[in-house]
Amino acid sequence: MPKVKYAQIGVGHPHASKMRVYRESKDYDVIGVAEPDDALRARAQKDATYDGLNWMTVDELLALPGLQIVGVEVGIEGVLDVAEQCIAAGKHIHVDKPAGVSLPQWKRILDEAARRHLTVQMGYMYRYNPAVVLMRDCQQKGWLGEPFEIHTVMSKRIPDERRGELIHRIGGTMLDLGCHIIDLVVGAMGEPDKVHAFPRHSSAVDDGIQDNMLAVFEYPHGTATVRTSIVEVEGFARRHLALCGSEGTFHIQPLDNPQAKVAFSQPRGRFKKGYQDVSFPKYRRYVADVADLARIVRGEKDADFSYEHDYAVQRTVLLACGLPTDV
Repeated sequence: MPKVKYAQIGVGHPHASKMRVYRESKDYDVIGVAEPDDALRARAQKDATYDGLNWMTVDELLALPGLQIVGVEVGIEGVLDVAEQCIAAGKHIHVDKPAGVSLPQWKRILDEAARRHLTVQMGYMYRYNPAVVLMRDCQQKGWLGEPFEIHTVMSKRIPDERRGELIHRIGGTMLDLGCHIIDLVVGAMGEPDKVHAFPRHSSAVDDGIQDNMLAVFEYPHGTATVRTSIVEVEGFARRHLALCGSEGTFHIQPLDNPQAKVAFSQPRGRFKKGYQDVSFPKYRRYVADVADLARIVRGEKDADFSYEHDYAVQRTVLLACGLPTDV
């Protein structure tokens, strides 16, 4: 198959280094990168991730012949404006999380992308985690029954001197980290009827950052809780998601190097009744996302996540942060 032509706008997002995955993939021809900020560009030009790439302005990048996909890897302040500019130029986009803080603008972007039949892929890093893929498959087959509870944690510990570097915006840890698992919760249980946000500052560092946050989602027949912080010792190891349904439970822990414990009310496929451990191969973030995006753009498959899903996720994220959804 012909390679898909890809370029990236921005190098400032913490996950912008996923450029390596595109460069290593047999599906892609990486043809350019743009970064308007002089300091960020100078730093990135010394990084092997971008070695040998063609640097250009945003306008030059969007005018590249044959360009199909643009990765939007800018900070939250500019992500929606850049995404909207790319859609206006007729490009498919990969948008790194979260989708800004303006829900009306995000809806406008999604509506225009749908009108123009352009793909919008969000950079939520657990969508193609093999444990999440198996959980989704079990749920779609009905093996877990009707979901009534989800409990999730998405935390880590950040050194005091790096707090401002990583969490420098409104929304705190829920906007920065919690969005990844809210994507999974909405996928499993749908958009909640009500969202209750409990933002807290729990560190001794007097910087005002909401560094320990809880959100509770209400559903007609269930609830979900999302916890996220940057003050938990060995927080990566306790990152988890537990989905409980009327016919089974699927518990993933840890999320980043996934292992799972699953229980079924009766034998299901290769699984026995009751609890059992499930192991998975080593997971590298974004490899499967990048491959899937190429197949979608080539017309080989439909997107697994709809515009409606991405809108519902962003609305839920903002509510979980205690942020407005009408600006």
